[in-house]
Amino acid sequence: MTASAHTTPEKGSGWLIFAGVILFVAGSLNVVDGVAAITDSKFYGRHVQYMVGDLHSWGWVHLVLGALMICVVFGIWARAPWARWVGIALVAVNLVSRLLFLPAYPLLSLALFAIDLLVIYGLAVYGGHHSAHLDRSRRPG
Repeated sequence: MTASAHTTPEKGSGWLIFAGVILFVAGSLNVVDGVAAITDSKFYGRHVQYMVGDLHSWGWVHLVLGALMICVVFGIWARAPWARWVGIALVAVNLVSRLLFLPAYPLLSLALFAIDLLVIYGLAVYGGHHSAHLDRSRRPG
């Protein structure tokens, strides 16, 4: 094995994979949550007061947010620079929406809130790292 064939993983690449997988899972849960809210599923709390809107409007918010979160995951895995910032923005909006959706399903909202914090950490700290080794290998000569 030559020295050039041996590559070490870029620092924080595990966090980016983790953030992408968790973002995909959170987006999928948002889609399921949104569809359930739109179709009046019976597992939500009944007769709850929301600060803004009702169960149907929050269902649409979570459905759209979930679909966008799933789409941005592929950009994160491809290391697209725009995907880091779009991912952070979508997860931040999801954080706020989860807090406002707390009366409907408190445990799920709190669990997704905690997961969203980890995703923001992974994207903010390690999302913009570029390995010096990779930059040197792209230069001609």
